[in-house]
Amino acid sequence: MQTLAGKSITTVAIIGNPNVGKSSIFNQLTGLNQKIGNYPGVTVDKSTGFLKGSKKSIQLVDLPGTYSIFPKSEDELVAYRVLTGMEDEKPDAALVILDSCNLERGLLLGTQVMDLGIPVAFVLNMKDLAEKNGIQIKSHQLFKELGIPLILTDARKSDGLEAIRILIQENRFQKSNPFLNINEVLQSGVLEQVKARFSLEGDYLAFQFLVFAASNRNLSNEDRQWIGELLAASEVNISSCQLEETRKRNQKIKSLMNQVVATGNSKGNGFSKKLDTVLLHPVFGYLIFLGIMLLVFQAIFAWAEAPMDLIDGAFATLSSLISSNLPEGVFTDFLSEGLVPGIGGVVIFVPQIALLFGFLALLEDTGYLSRVVFLMDRVMKPLGLHGKSVVPLISAMACAIPAVMAARTISNSKEKLITILVAPWMSCSARLPVYIIIIGLIIPSESFYGLDYQALALLGMYLLGIVATLAGAFVLKLFLKQKEKSFLLTELPIYRVPRWKAVLLTMFGKSKVFVLEAGKVILTVSIVLWVLASYGPPSRMDALEQEKNSMVENATSEEESAEIEDLYASKMLENSYIGIMGKSIEPAIKPLGYDWKIGIALITSFAAREVFVGTLATIYSVGQESEDEVTLREKMANEVWVDTGEKVFDIPTGISLMVFYAFAMQCMSTIAVVRRETKSWKWPIYQTVVMTGFAYLAALITYQILS
Repeated sequence: MQTLAGKSITTVAIIGNPNVGKSSIFNQLTGLNQKIGNYPGVTVDKSTGFLKGSKKSIQLVDLPGTYSIFPKSEDELVAYRVLTGMEDEKPDAALVILDSCNLERGLLLGTQVMDLGIPVAFVLNMKDLAEKNGIQIKSHQLFKELGIPLILTDARKSDGLEAIRILIQENRFQKSNPFLNINEVLQSGVLEQVKARFSLEGDYLAFQFLVFAASNRNLSNEDRQWIGELLAASEVNISSCQLEETRKRNQKIKSLMNQVVATGNSKGNGFSKKLDTVLLHPVFGYLIFLGIMLLVFQAIFAWAEAPMDLIDGAFATLSSLISSNLPEGVFTDFLSEGLVPGIGGVVIFVPQIALLFGFLALLEDTGYLSRVVFLMDRVMKPLGLHGKSVVPLISAMACAIPAVMAARTISNSKEKLITILVAPWMSCSARLPVYIIIIGLIIPSESFYGLDYQALALLGMYLLGIVATLAGAFVLKLFLKQKEKSFLLTELPIYRVPRWKAVLLTMFGKSKVFVLEAGKVILTVSIVLWVLASYGPPSRMDALEQEKNSMVENATSEEESAEIEDLYASKMLENSYIGIMGKSIEPAIKPLGYDWKIGIALITSFAAREVFVGTLATIYSVGQESEDEVTLREKMANEVWVDTGEKVFDIPTGISLMVFYAFAMQCMSTIAVVRRETKSWKWPIYQTVVMTGFAYLAALITYQILS
């Protein structure tokens, strides 16, 4: 073996199987000194950061979770490209994270990384679970057999993190002798020719070069032809060699496990097994999942109501104070009618967003979310979805963008495409502000046997999205023909007490992203809307201003004068640029129960769904008396049809509006990501047209039936 202590290193790649605590270790080693990007030429996330507390500048790269470095998906392809420096700067060393409870499986990847000739160190994480499961790892014996530094850790409790930090700072990574002699799989003559032509060091690196040749975008046509001729002349089937390499490697790993692992009495998995018999039951499992989600939504309404009302009232008061204390003019109107209501339209939903993500983090940290993945696989398969589709679809409840990107881990191309196309039908957090504000208007805040009507309505909207997603997947399965088979590989971790600090950090982080990312869009649109709603064609606006002044002069009382001001404020809004746009589409949306103001909100929310609330906040504020501390909810509740005097936001209109938002493709960022993932404009255009057309039809039927 070759020790590297004392030598300077600048980049360390962190690699491991999915769900081994790799990202947790990365986060603790780097702290907040991180950034997210993409690997060159691919859409896979690239997380990088610098070692916290180090005097040297040492960059850590968190590679995507993978079970091997063979290219079954883009994630696994990235791992090889980074470790070999094929398309990115090659790291100086690799930190391989292994699951102490599943050491045999993790060593398949770990020994592959060793054989690439990279300086390596192993971290055996989750040592506490191994002890509970009666697994004893003879770490000294494992070190002697592999020649690789080993550190036992429990990342959840930060146990062993300081040892990892010292190992990296002092560069105690080591190169080991090859674990598997690749000449047992492929004759050395072929490998020698590959090494000579492409200046490669090590037989295993040359072997992997041949395996990845089809995916190597740096190879010229001449080199590809040379490799093809070499394999043909040597009568080598590289796919068969790859399978043989895995078989022989697993044989050696099994032999090694007999020497370094002893199994005793399990202390910790008995409770998990008993609980799984209930939570994974083919009937009760689904009922329990629905019950948990209902409790989550009921808590969101019950716990968020007070802070929401406080925020709503605070921004109404702020608008009133600005209007009352600043001189009259355009700037004051902009602040009180545009900027403040726009910001309020963002901040008011922070309590629900934080609670939703907090509950999801809680379910994930306890280990229950992995059970949901396993449970839902039974439903997914007949509908044309992969078991791994569950993870993107569940993450789509937060945002469709990472959900679409998460589908890249699905190796089956048909199931990957179906997942991408149906993911936006899952009710994301951007729809939550729309649901919350409308449910609060049309559904009474009452309960039935302890079940809150508003919570039931919100659960119903989420279930509607799930049903639509599964039904859409089934239809696509019938149209997209492919016979490729796929299988689900997942784990059921032991149930654990949630890390409350991690849950709180998730709540804070997701809320921050919502405020900063969604907030920028909402605020920008709100400002543009205020301008469009405050100004119109000069000929129209001047004529209305003259009419108003004339009528005010002839008014016989202050009350009559105030009525005239309110009347012409409404007329000014209707004749503004935004009013003209809304009036032009009103004939098309009136059968759905929407007026022209809602139509404006529909148009603007095609940039992002959550803009809907901010749009109405701005439109209902323009021309109103800001001295009156009226909240957005009150403004929407008081809105009436001019011709009938009936409320605009009644039950038929409200439910129709929620149905439209449940199905319409109203997110330009998602469209862009779908284009990038599918590498074609065909699918995002198809997706947008079909989803929005279906949304219109569903909303039309809903309104006509309920009214």
